Parts: sequence; C-alpha cells; structure tokens
Amino acid sequence: MRINFDFGDLEAFLAVKETGSFHLAAERLSLSQSAITRRVQKLEVALDSILFERTTRDVRPTLAAKRLQARAEAILDDAHETTTAMRDESVAFAHQRNALVTVAVIPTVFAQLIPQAVRTFRANGNAARFRFLDYTANEVAEAVAKGEADFGICSIPELEPNTHFTPLFDDQIVLAYPQGHSIGDKPAVTWADLHQIELIVPARGTGNRLLIDEAMARARLSLNWSIEFRRSTTALELVSEHIGLALLPRSAVSNWHAPHIAFKAVGNPDVLRPVGILNRQGHTSTASETAFIDIVKKTALTR
Repeated sequence: MRINFDFGDLEAFLAVKETGSFHLAAERLSLSQSAITRRVQKLEVALDSILFERTTRDVRPTLAAKRLQARAEAILDDAHETTTAMRDESVAFAHQRNALVTVAVIPTVFAQLIPQAVRTFRANGNAARFRFLDYTANEVAEAVAKGEADFGICSIPELEPNTHFTPLFDDQIVLAYPQGHSIGDKPAVTWADLHQIELIVPARGTGNRLLIDEAMARARLSLNWSIEFRRSTTALELVSEHIGLALLPRSAVSNWHAPHIAFKAVGNPDVLRPVGILNRQGHTSTASETAFIDIVKKTALTR
C-alpha cells in the first residue's frame, strides 16, 4: 500500500484540529488558506475518511479526525526527534534526555503505579516527556504490538504474537459494597454468597470480565448481575448510591477514599489477574524507557 500523504499534510490537519479554523491554521503555519485546504483534502483522500465537517459558522472534527490526532502527533514527534538526534552527538545526547516515552496503561492500575513512578523518575534526574494512553487491556496489547506505544502495563499476557509479558503482581477481584450491607457481616465472602445478589460487573469483552466468567465456569456457578460497567469509577459511584455491589480488581479501589464504601476479597475460588509489563519483541528500548520500566517494577514491589 502506497502512502500518499506527507508530514506537511499532517501538520495542516493538526493545525485545523487544534485551532478549529482553516483560517487560523493558515496563520499558524504561514500558509494560504487554500494551501491548508488542499493539504487536508489530500489527507482525506489518502485515508478515505472525512476529517472535518465544514459549515459557514464552524469546523467540526469527525470521529476519524479524533482517532487520527494521537497518531499524527506521534508521527510528527518521532520525525522531529529523529531529525534532532541525527544532527550531532551533543544534540543526540540532549534528545535522549528529553525523549518521548509513550506508555499504554489500563486505568485500574494507573493511580497505583504511575504517579509515584513519574515522581521517582524525575527525582533521579530524568527529563523525558511522557504520553500515557488510557486503554483497555486489549487496546494496550494492540498499541504495543503495532508500535503505537513503547511498552504497556496491562492484565492480559501476550494477546498479540509479537509481544512479551513480564509479571509485576497478581491483582485480586474484590467486592465493593455500601457500609451497613449484610454482606459485611460475613467473616469471608465466597462466590456462592453472591448468587442471590444483584451485581455490578465489568462489561463483556474486558479482561476483568473474562477472568470472572472463566472462574465461574470452572466452579459451575452463575452471576446474577444487573449492571455492566467499563470504568471502575462508574461502578464505585453506583455502589455509593446503593444501586448494587460491584466486582472490581483490588488495584482499582486501593486509592478510592470513600468512608461509606467497604471492600472484601471474594474467595473459593480466588480470581486473580496478572498485571505486568508488555513489550514488543524486537523493540530496542531507549535509556529513558528502560529507566522508567525499572522504576515501575520497583514501585509495584512496594504497593
């Protein structure tokens, strides 16, 4: 497949996306408005996608434009950094210190690992910039496999054939319930105890739901769920309003501060998801990537 667009077309697209105007984009890039229009149209033809809906009053990005933005920014960032790094050794050194590290990470472990890791990374004198991609486990695997992320932190080992998973820790599925609920009186909670309870569960197709469904199938149990969710914060808000009891990974609730919500492990069987680092085979990590991965591993040990 031939690539029928260039960096200039991507720059024009991003300028229109960020300014919301072909006129302002032309001013930003010191080009004529017609030149900006031609570049965007060229990109639309090459991608076979409409990027902007144009009216007499405004310019609105389409879904295709929103999906393209992160990739276009990454392509241009890589191009600028490659140009800078090739100039001479002194510039290459500065480039390395200020490299861009792109990490795809599942939201449920972000708060537990990333802020502390970034603080330690900075305290150690590293100056790299970060781009964090807030993705589902499946999307993390795809981003790493396709080279859209330098590495990932996820809970599904090696979904893609060209990736390698290094475990960090096992994350147990727990039950979130309102203070005062009768389930809190039990010294231990098993999956059988949840048979008659309406539950708030992870959506089908997510890694957490897959783990739960597989465990229930092995134990020959069924779940009487009433609501599915994709964001842990959504589930916890529902629990706060006494809508139901939610099944969540422990890491998702470790930083949730709400005195009226309690959590219990669910056993017999224990449901554990492996959380780890996902790398692309054949990818050579930069010094900044390696330093940050090492810090993430050490942070996981102290969690």
